[in-house]
Amino acid sequence: MRPEDSTSPVVVAARRTPIATRGRALAALTVEQLAVPVVRAVHEDAGAVLGRTPDIADVVLGNCMGPGGNPARVAALGAGLGFAVPGLTVDRQCGSGLAAIIEAATAIAAGDARPRIAGGVESASTAPLRSVDGVAYARAPFAPAGWHDPDMTQAAEDLARHDGISRERQDAYAARSTQRAVIAEEAGRFTDELVPLPGMADHDEPTTQRLDRLLPRFTPLFADGSLTAGNTCRVSDGAAAVLLVPGGAASRGAAPGLALRGHAVVGCDPALPGIGAAPAILEALERAGVDLASVQAVELVEAFAAQTLAVLDRLGVAEDDERLCTDGGALALGHPWGASGAVSVVRLFSRLVRGGAPAGTLGLAAASVGGGLGVAAVFEVVR
Repeated sequence: MRPEDSTSPVVVAARRTPIATRGRALAALTVEQLAVPVVRAVHEDAGAVLGRTPDIADVVLGNCMGPGGNPARVAALGAGLGFAVPGLTVDRQCGSGLAAIIEAATAIAAGDARPRIAGGVESASTAPLRSVDGVAYARAPFAPAGWHDPDMTQAAEDLARHDGISRERQDAYAARSTQRAVIAEEAGRFTDELVPLPGMADHDEPTTQRLDRLLPRFTPLFADGSLTAGNTCRVSDGAAAVLLVPGGAASRGAAPGLALRGHAVVGCDPALPGIGAAPAILEALERAGVDLASVQAVELVEAFAAQTLAVLDRLGVAEDDERLCTDGGALALGHPWGASGAVSVVRLFSRLVRGGAPAGTLGLAAASVGGGLGVAAVFEVVR
């Protein structure tokens, strides 16, 4: 365990909303209505763990497909943090939530000792239709003209073919993720991290709906393909946030947390964007001065089983490794794009800090990103 530096950013509180499939339990809530409860909850948690209510320097939230207008600023105001708290919205597509946490941590590491709230939010249900001259389009390009620019589903299918990842292997991985989530939910391992939304939802998508995804009844999404609705994530609504403070007794007191030890954002071939998490993980580990074998908990955003398996293969990690998404991942819970990276950090916090892991225990969060990017962060338990 490295000595704790007074400028090392430490996550001391972490919460998320339930996650629900687009058009279902959270469909009536806008981006701001999802973000405000978790920002407020994390701020309130801070008062309990730090023994004081901290003045927040900034709120940094990831968001991909929202309405614009700086949702992080709107969430800061809506959560009652006061008009002096500015707000910054980050878009690294499905790595946005983790990128936002890294952005907030970077300011602390640079010497600004004020606490920050960071995370991500996505309301796929209320995402606006985008158009140019009255003509709607599904998404902005991930790459310029002349570059291969597949959407993420096609990219995952291409990657499965490129790497020879069978449907059977994908189905088995997705089933394992779902089974782990069912066990975790029944054991109450999500309870302390959830922020109930009054009148809407106080739990993730019902277990029975996730169990349906284990049935081998899905036809391929592409002719002669291996991706199906069962081995791909559900597009979802949700939000997650954490509170970061500098390390050392002056800032965090006796509060346990996750110290950020290393992070990386990298680029990869936009034709195969699903592999981006692999080089990002390797670079983050190198910067942290540790190796993957010493990491006890891994949260990888499972956008597709094929993409997740491709990353694991490149890292030499077994697909049934007990360290990996121990309580299920996005294949089970859903994938609210701008929030998923932050959900991964919330999950690490629950697994390691709430779970009583000793000081020095290492955790890793990572995501592959549309357009050929990867983002990863290494954390260490401090007590």
